[in-house]
Amino acid sequence: QLQLVESGGALVLPGGSLRLSCAASGAPFNYFVIGWFRQASGGEREAVSCIHRPGGSTTYEDSVKGRFTSSRDNDKNTVYLQMNSLKPSDTAVYYCAARRYFDCSNNSKVYDYWGRGTQVTVSA
Repeated sequence: QLQLVESGGALVLPGGSLRLSCAASGAPFNYFVIGWFRQASGGEREAVSCIHRPGGSTTYEDSVKGRFTSSRDNDKNTVYLQMNSLKPSDTAVYYCAARRYFDCSNNSKVYDYWGRGTQVTVSA
């Protein structure tokens, strides 16, 4: 059973940066693709990014391309989401999710494990 814990969310000014972490435990980390999703208050959960298993690529939604970068440290069983040039529209609870055996997907329903989320607020 894989456990995921997000951290790093905070209140930040527009144009600022944050780095979110997703720490995994309980199962071999390398077997999983890790997706980042976000959900604004009253909104739907939407995909942000997904990083494939070691050696694979990373995908980004158009709204964050060029601003967000996801990476994984397999020695630390941790995935990071570096977020730059933050906008008020990035305000949301950010979740990481893991999927075993299959590839990345924008469909949140196909992920097997979820963290509890971390709040990111971008406001002046």
